[in-house]
Amino acid sequence: MALASSPHQTYIPLPSSNSGGRHADHEVVLKPVPIYIISHESQLPATFLNPSPKNEMVVGLDCEGVDLCRYGTLCIVQLAFPDAIYLVDAVRGGRKLINACKPALESVYVTKVIHDCKRDSEALYYQFGIMLHNVMDTQIAYYLIEEQLGKKSTQDGHISFVRLLADPRYCGISYVEKKEVRSLLKEDPQFWTYRPLSELMVRAAADDVRFLPYVFHKMMEKLSEESLWRLAVRGSLCCRCFCISDNEYADWPAIPSIPEFLNVERDTLEDEILSILDVPPGKMGCVIGRKGSSILSIKESCKAEILISGSKGAPDKVRKAEAMLRGRML
Repeated sequence: MALASSPHQTYIPLPSSNSGGRHADHEVVLKPVPIYIISHESQLPATFLNPSPKNEMVVGLDCEGVDLCRYGTLCIVQLAFPDAIYLVDAVRGGRKLINACKPALESVYVTKVIHDCKRDSEALYYQFGIMLHNVMDTQIAYYLIEEQLGKKSTQDGHISFVRLLADPRYCGISYVEKKEVRSLLKEDPQFWTYRPLSELMVRAAADDVRFLPYVFHKMMEKLSEESLWRLAVRGSLCCRCFCISDNEYADWPAIPSIPEFLNVERDTLEDEILSILDVPPGKMGCVIGRKGSSILSIKESCKAEILISGSKGAPDKVRKAEAMLRGRML
């Protein structure tokens, strides 16, 4: 099915290699690209649908929906390519369309650039059986670069997408429109379910991915070999952290092993730890503690990242909650 010319257009920043010469961090060269709303798999690039080592690619990825998690509803999967933005409409295209994207979303030949992959991965896994793999999580990469520079992470260990884009090292662009969409989502949580997509919805969905490939290139220039390995490990852990299963993730791709080029003894590196703790209903408060005192104490004592995941569905669907601890251990 051939794509007709799109009435929607946006601009993507170009990596240095595509813009006729290297430019400084604060300089962004913009290229106009179409935005396509996809309702059938034939409208997507064949090289994406059929991943191959001959056609390795880097794609910006994000998901929109209602209460995006295992019990929510995934409505749109956004894909940013160098020459176009694709809004894969799960409402119109249904399960068949999203399942057509499964090989690419799980493929090692397609690098998915995403900011904070945890909830998107959870929704893809529980709603469509997709095990998101080979991600480059810009939130993780940001703090690895900060660690290389000897800077301490913030207390919560997170940077928002808006703050990341504002950083002149990566984009230096103000993303004030994000606040407008957040306000609309608070007023109407069903915002992403409405069809046809309004101009605001198209613009907001495209804005969440159009900068990602550029940020990817700017970050990859700064990451050391060891940081790249840690990025792959932590990305793998975050993809599966809310995807609870009874088989110890046996069906998921293996966590990247220590590469030989690091040329260090095994026990001189820190181990990446992922633990899932099942907490009985109604007892999560005991884990968190008064005003978060217990969680903060654990974070401070062992430098662990702790994420709370619980059912967001109706009360009758609440069976358990999970506390995910991911930290580093000497």
